[in-house]
Amino acid sequence: MRSISRVADVSINTVTRLLVDAGTACSEYQDKHLRNLPCKRVQCDEIWSFCYAKEKNVPKEFKGSHGFGDVWTWTALCADSKLIASWKVGSRDAETARDFIDDLSSRLKNRIQLTSDGHKVYADAVDRAFGSNVDFAMLVKLYGNEGSSKEAAKKYSPAECTGSIKQSIQGNPDDKYISTSYVERANLTMRMSMRRFTRLTNAFSKKVENHCHALALYFMWYNFVRIHKSLKSTPAMEAGVTDKLWSMEDIVNLIDQISN
Repeated sequence: MRSISRVADVSINTVTRLLVDAGTACSEYQDKHLRNLPCKRVQCDEIWSFCYAKEKNVPKEFKGSHGFGDVWTWTALCADSKLIASWKVGSRDAETARDFIDDLSSRLKNRIQLTSDGHKVYADAVDRAFGSNVDFAMLVKLYGNEGSSKEAAKKYSPAECTGSIKQSIQGNPDDKYISTSYVERANLTMRMSMRRFTRLTNAFSKKVENHCHALALYFMWYNFVRIHKSLKSTPAMEAGVTDKLWSMEDIVNLIDQISN
């Protein structure tokens, strides 16, 4: 944001206000229009980031408060249209899981096959939100110990995935569609596209509110503007949410409409 303020020769406060307006507009638009979605297969995952300071450096008076330390973004992706149907920013706990899955279930038109990672809080959240009207499975990945090595070459590397176990939790999920590959790839795109998610830098979000606004703007771009390479269209067009290819100018006009 400071780089943008220097390039545009405007105050950092001006850039911040624009981010807030953009995030608010994009969040309201998607909340309204990402409804009655025709998804059949949905994948869920969580991606880590932090706000204000890393968890170990958070001052005692802010310990345990939302927006200080570890912040997780939960995402639900339609495996067919690649649409990010729902997302939630919070902790990696049962309460956030319930809010996230409740929101996802409210946006769907059909019975779906849902796949998550092995995070245990999903089981209760899915049962509460969907009841018996879902085919739910978990993909539990097994990891080696390389990521914990203190060798310089391996210190910042993730642990090696040594295998995975497919667990049918509810309903009758099709084994060949039990996967989280698409949503994990979408989360990688998120990390590479947003400076706030870059590891080992000073570019992290200082306020969780601005973090959420940036995410809303990003998902608007991802769903409505960015052409998916394999689909040759945007996820929103593929899912039938819109019949046109959006541009960044359309998002600017959307911000102006809501601001006025």
